[in-house]
Amino acid sequence: MRPIIVLLTALFLPLPLHAQDSLDQLASDFWAWRAQCQPYNNDDIPRLERPAGLKRSWSGAAVARQRADLAAFETRWKKLDPAKWAPAQQVDYRLISSALARVHWELDINRRWQRDPTFYVDQTLTAVTETLLPPPPFDQARSRELIARLDNIPAILEEANANLEQPAAPFARLAIDSLVNIRQNLQPLARDVGPMLPGGLGRELVPALEAATSALEAYRTWLEQRLPKMTEHTAVGREAYSYFFKNVALYPFTSEQLLELARQEWARSVAFEQMERQRNREVPALKMFPNVNEQIKRTTEMEAQVRRFLTEQGLLTIPADLPHYTIRPLPAYLAALGDFGEQDDFTGPSRLTEDCIRWTPDPSDSLGYFANSNAHDPRPDLVHEGVPGHYLQLWLGWRSPDAIRQRYYDSGANEGLGFYAEEMMLQAGLFDDSPHSREIVYNYMRLRALRVEVDVKLALGEFTLKQAANYLSRMVPMDEKTAHAEASMFATQPGQAISYQAGKLQITKFLADARLSAGDKFNLRAFNDFLWRNGNVPIELQRRQWFGEPVLNLAASPAAAQKGDRPGVP
Repeated sequence: MRPIIVLLTALFLPLPLHAQDSLDQLASDFWAWRAQCQPYNNDDIPRLERPAGLKRSWSGAAVARQRADLAAFETRWKKLDPAKWAPAQQVDYRLISSALARVHWELDINRRWQRDPTFYVDQTLTAVTETLLPPPPFDQARSRELIARLDNIPAILEEANANLEQPAAPFARLAIDSLVNIRQNLQPLARDVGPMLPGGLGRELVPALEAATSALEAYRTWLEQRLPKMTEHTAVGREAYSYFFKNVALYPFTSEQLLELARQEWARSVAFEQMERQRNREVPALKMFPNVNEQIKRTTEMEAQVRRFLTEQGLLTIPADLPHYTIRPLPAYLAALGDFGEQDDFTGPSRLTEDCIRWTPDPSDSLGYFANSNAHDPRPDLVHEGVPGHYLQLWLGWRSPDAIRQRYYDSGANEGLGFYAEEMMLQAGLFDDSPHSREIVYNYMRLRALRVEVDVKLALGEFTLKQAANYLSRMVPMDEKTAHAEASMFATQPGQAISYQAGKLQITKFLADARLSAGDKFNLRAFNDFLWRNGNVPIELQRRQWFGEPVLNLAASPAAAQKGDRPGVP
């Protein structure tokens, strides 16, 4: 990791005032601010490069400052008049409204910082894990960033104690469980990472690590003591969930409509998976790789195969200078922190020439759902996570000449594209050489459809977290640990689990309409190139730009000035 070096004299940089504002200036100021205050998240898509040495705070004063700054940004956004702008610029205008709405969602609606104890696990341990994801060596800047984030942990957890006035007991149990072995899990940092730090920084790491560990243990004890008095209620509720659909994700359907569509997709995936199994009943089962080195070798060969396939089949343009999606053996210091973030390094805007890395465990019968799949054939996951999926899409986004479209807005576009890539490659014939791998892809589809039901029912209070985990374990089926981890993430972050199915449904409808409109002149590679170049843009906005349809009448403004118009605001 090579964080952007910024010297801060205050918690947040003051927001500039502009006599003649512009959308580009507003976006530039907003994303510089967002790099300072965006919460850490254990998902991999929303990561961003942050100022070095930033001391994060979730104190009452810090949250009040965020709200004031957000109000100032929204005032600037409302003063812009996009009526006569070109369609592409109107799309950018709506993107900023989505970004503003997401901050309202975080601060005033979902309010993880007030009701979810796992939020503070993310702000501490996920922040640390992110510094460890790029491969060694550890230079001075990165080493100091690791120590700074460890140093910040005690203060953040003190703020958690003050902020969590009515925490949800199911979320508290998740936080408690994640911290049960935290001292043991953090020991590899001192043992393995410490010797890699330059100069005397290895010695500075030890006291910072001890203070952080003690603070995390105290936080766990604090939660245990208060657990009996906590509420069991976790659902964000229908009104808030609708706000997310309309204002953040910009979805063209309701949660009920999406649920019905997902049930149809689930039935389709189950039927096709069973047909594939029947077809392959005489085909020998896939063999697990004998060791991780063989898995690395075959993944390298398969990534090259995927690139050739995309080009030869005319599916997508692969830039000649695109680095590679690679895997490496999972080191002990990352394995111990596996519960606190995805174990991949997608690089970033300042590291465009470096290979993407997925840290990979040794093949074994004890692996979880996705790792087990990769230990047999890496390609179903590779096309989602790497090429042509997330890594290629993010890399193209970071290089976009439109700075507003370089950013993450909602997973519906990103995860929808990754899911679409899986089925595109299946239908195009990538897996024709491995019939049982086609079964894996259909089972992935089954999971993504079920995620919608889990997300919707958790958000509306129709599932408890335990019921959601049991449902995934039984219906996918998948191992209990992975099912519990998935349900936990979906409960604390409503709207993430629906993004795969919601995005793919929009993309396939977009493709079908584009094909119908263009007739025999339709070019699939040109369509996919547009889709990937704009991979951070919600699909409904992409669609409207493609067809030249009105953009400004889509959904509502990011949030009204009055608190009464924002669900969940006290």
